[in-house]
Amino acid sequence: MTVGWNSPEAAAYAATLVESFRRITALPLLPDATDLAAALWHHPNPVVSHGTEADPIFRYGNAAALALWQMSWADFIRLPSRHSAEADGEIQSDRAALLARALQTGFVADYQGIRVSALGQRFLIRDTILWTVTDRSGQTLGQAALIGRVEPL
Repeated sequence: MTVGWNSPEAAAYAATLVESFRRITALPLLPDATDLAAALWHHPNPVVSHGTEADPIFRYGNAAALALWQMSWADFIRLPSRHSAEADGEIQSDRAALLARALQTGFVADYQGIRVSALGQRFLIRDTILWTVTDRSGQTLGQAALIGRVEPL
């Protein structure tokens, strides 16, 4: 998925994110839309997702997420997701525990944590829902987050 958010691969993955969120949380991520890729891209809240690699790489970030992390699409989808948070041991440990809990339970609501942009700007994410992204057959494709609120630090 190196072409952009509106490539066929990214559009298909956006639909998977929306469907997976609904299946796992029983909540709608988007209102009914004919173009899920465009609707998710323009969602006012940041939405990010990483894959299942040993050191997961981001595979999706909508426009709000790219603005928050101050990155282009091409740079974001090459970034190991652990780099979205400071390298501090406690922050990384909290992040790892959250990811593990969401993997076990399907999703975690009301998460908050400190993150850092590509330019070093720190911010707190609040009211975040982290979910395990699955396809229709239940295969795990990664994890994603819908960030509810952002507070600069």
